Amino acid sequence: MQSTTGTIFGKKSFDAADEVRTFAHGHLDVVTVSGHTIGRATFEPGWKWSESIKPIAQTDLCETEHLGCVTSGRMRVRMQDGTETEYGPGDAMYLTPGHDAWVVGTEPCVAYDFIGFKDYAKK
Repeated sequence: MQSTTGTIFGKKSFDAADEVRTFAHGHLDVVTVSGHTIGRATFEPGWKWSESIKPIAQTDLCETEHLGCVTSGRMRVRMQDGTETEYGPGDAMYLTPGHDAWVVGTEPCVAYDFIGFKDYAKK
């Protein structure tokens, strides 16, 4: 979209996503704005990458790079080398490929990703 001053901007609602990908214990809302793909994932309690996404990705670990933030709930991540960290509301995150992750607690974890969800959980 272009304004009268020539500035280009875009807008889309995740509530009317371009694509919704469902998987065990969650779903991913995907929008593309001005050529950039952004995803909002809702991971329900019981979600674990190695159980919910691994059958789709067909890799031992998540091989996607992530840059985003968590807005609610909690997620624990274990890297291939065994190091772990946990993300919660308000945390910005960056993850390199080679990790597993799972929801901690009884609240869904909602995370936005600005680089890693273009093909995530795509069958």
